[in-house]
Amino acid sequence: MSLAAHLSSRLINRCIYQLRLFFIALQFFTRVPAPRWVGFEPDWLRHAARYFPAVGMVVGVVTAGVYVLSVRIWPQPVAVLLSMIAGIYLTGAFHEDGLADTCDGLGGGNTPQRVLEIMHDSRLGAYGAIGISLMLVLKFVVLSSLPSYAVAMALLAAHPLSRLASTALIWRLLYAKADGKAKPLAQAMSTLEFCIATFTAILPVAVMYAVGWLSWQAIVAGSIAMVVGTLWLAGIFLRRIGGYTGDCLGALQQVAEVVFYLGLLAVITH
Repeated sequence: MSLAAHLSSRLINRCIYQLRLFFIALQFFTRVPAPRWVGFEPDWLRHAARYFPAVGMVVGVVTAGVYVLSVRIWPQPVAVLLSMIAGIYLTGAFHEDGLADTCDGLGGGNTPQRVLEIMHDSRLGAYGAIGISLMLVLKFVVLSSLPSYAVAMALLAAHPLSRLASTALIWRLLYAKADGKAKPLAQAMSTLEFCIATFTAILPVAVMYAVGWLSWQAIVAGSIAMVVGTLWLAGIFLRRIGGYTGDCLGALQQVAEVVFYLGLLAVITH
């Protein structure tokens, strides 16, 4: 085999491997099944977190698509609600469930061990019910308050960026449990892998800015709000349980998403 053919074969194999990682992440974080040819190796899941923001791109496209189609038929609040329902169905309420469990754990636990025990409990408590209810209402109100043209752009930007915030926890913090559903993802993430995640999250935002769909002021305001929210929650997780869990990743995704919308709204309405 010639050198050119060998290098070409290696490049193809690397691309296929990256595609496999993407589909593994898509299957883990959504209801979308991976094609049969993808296969599965336990080690792949450890590296699939780099494509968490790419999964957000898929969710963003679906939710924005539902909104754009719905708003042509019904008023904006109805279209926003249908978009939210589509996102929840697509992800299986994966992140919303993490938010509810995190609220229950942090609200009802006095020690790190007790917080983790409550998070692990599948029953929904008062803190979780209140937290998820307020989050969904806030998300609905903020999106409904945006100008109609900006909602789809907000969805396309916020879903990958908010998942980048969760990826940052995997990159910088330690997993706080001995086991758990997110444990396979919770191995040390390299800086290169985080850079891949960052590029994936920033790409749609950069495209929307380049074509004039989002102003730099709106992007900066939303990003600053998201960074502040991420640092605030990360500090709470470190102080209360010494790291993060899968529920914490879901909770941060939800918080980062909604504060990004709040940042956009603050700029666009002034």
